[in-house]
Amino acid sequence: MKNIKYDFKTVIDRRNTNSMKWDYFGDELPMWVADMDFKVAPAIQEAILKRINHPVYGYTIVPDELFDSYIGWWDRRYGFKMSKENMLYSIGIMPSISSIIRCLTDDGDEILIQSPVYHVFFHVIEENNRKVVENQLVYENGKYSIDFNDLEDKLSKVKMMILCNPHNPIGKLWSKEDLARIGDLCSKHDVILVSDEIHCDLTDNGLKYNPFELSSNNKNTITCLSPSKSFNIAGFKSSIVHTKNKEFLESIETQMHIDNSDSCNVFASIAVIAAYNESEEWLDGLKYVLFENRSFVKKYLEEELPMIKLVESDATYLLWLDCSGLKMPSRELSDFLRKKQGLFLSPGVEFGQNGDDFLRMNIACPEKLLKDGLKRLKDGINDLNTVNKVLH
Repeated sequence: MKNIKYDFKTVIDRRNTNSMKWDYFGDELPMWVADMDFKVAPAIQEAILKRINHPVYGYTIVPDELFDSYIGWWDRRYGFKMSKENMLYSIGIMPSISSIIRCLTDDGDEILIQSPVYHVFFHVIEENNRKVVENQLVYENGKYSIDFNDLEDKLSKVKMMILCNPHNPIGKLWSKEDLARIGDLCSKHDVILVSDEIHCDLTDNGLKYNPFELSSNNKNTITCLSPSKSFNIAGFKSSIVHTKNKEFLESIETQMHIDNSDSCNVFASIAVIAAYNESEEWLDGLKYVLFENRSFVKKYLEEELPMIKLVESDATYLLWLDCSGLKMPSRELSDFLRKKQGLFLSPGVEFGQNGDDFLRMNIACPEKLLKDGLKRLKDGINDLNTVNKVLH
């Protein structure tokens, strides 16, 4: 085990903190929603405490230092050079995408997503009176790939595509070749490409994600970025939109102002700046812990639950579990595990109908909680086998 100077082992009691993960559904072990159960990076907490000591918490502006922190981070780690003139502040990636949909598409327009994919993509499209078009990812021999023939056919009919890079829930790092091909097809069919890259920092050590804007010459590209997953600061509600398309930028800026999604709370910029400028070593330690957690799950499943397969992945802290061997719809399986073991995993059908053989598991937690979750999973499957024997 690598010697890591930060504490990723202590179990933090998050109950009674109005936590969506721990307080919303009662006395369960929640391994569903995408936030982490680790202590925040010390530099972030120290920066917040320093601001708290000033006794006035009024309206605040977005400082240049926030944009500079994004620019420095993406240049330093990924060679992606951004400029402040191409960036807009927003309270979150999904509010940004909602605004982008409203200002760059019309009621009834079709928007393409690649399922199984983050379930809120479905909601944000449908709730804005647009239509979902699915380019279903191909699952063969435990790996996912893109059906490019189907993708091109559908891009010829849609107005916009929302890309997930890296992909949630399958943990796929898209290659430069895949991204370039997507960009070429979007250019060919005049499709606006919106790339959600919120999980980009959470790759295995030694691997780096490929920013879409570095992988494609597509001129109609909009990138959405945030430190909320990488540093577990989603509660501060902070993100940016980046595009070199000035017409898009002006339209999005106007729409976000109309939607009141362009304001900054008093602590958000402080947290972001401390994350990007002072917490890089913490993130590298986190990535090692997540890799170790995923390796532990893989070994556990192979030895204790061979009927469940871990889908190969190289990014995010969300595992995609192939439960097709159980021959049970994912929502029924998820409900069964919650009822019998108090284990809350996300049913794969939430991410698209082609996700119905899967469960999603969040492993961003101390080892003690991870082992507890896996034991509950094993006990739940044993319960399920017992029930099936009785019924048959």
